[in-house]
Amino acid sequence: PGLPQELTTVRVQDPRVQNEGSWNSYVDYKIFLHTNSRAFTAKTSCVRRRYREFVWLRRQLQRNAGLVPVPELPGKSAFFVGSTDEFIERRRQGLQHFLER
Repeated sequence: PGLPQELTTVRVQDPRVQNEGSWNSYVDYKIFLHTNSRAFTAKTSCVRRRYREFVWLRRQLQRNAGLVPVPELPGKSAFFVGSTDEFIERRRQGLQHFLER
């Protein structure tokens, strides 16, 4: 009877190491968004972003959030115990959680 509920799904996927073996290597992630919200003209979108762009986004949200708490990002650790793949997967999960919140 009423309007359908608006849904937005966001996924952080497909981490890729860029410039591997170089001193300036980094990991970027595919961010996939799907929505039925009328506020979005494109119903699906896909971009690649790296961790520092999430840091920028969080700062912008904090600047404009007022009293609303902004979720934390996963930590940035140069000294991770475990494999690089484990670190990348934990970070991917943390970024996913950040965007969902």
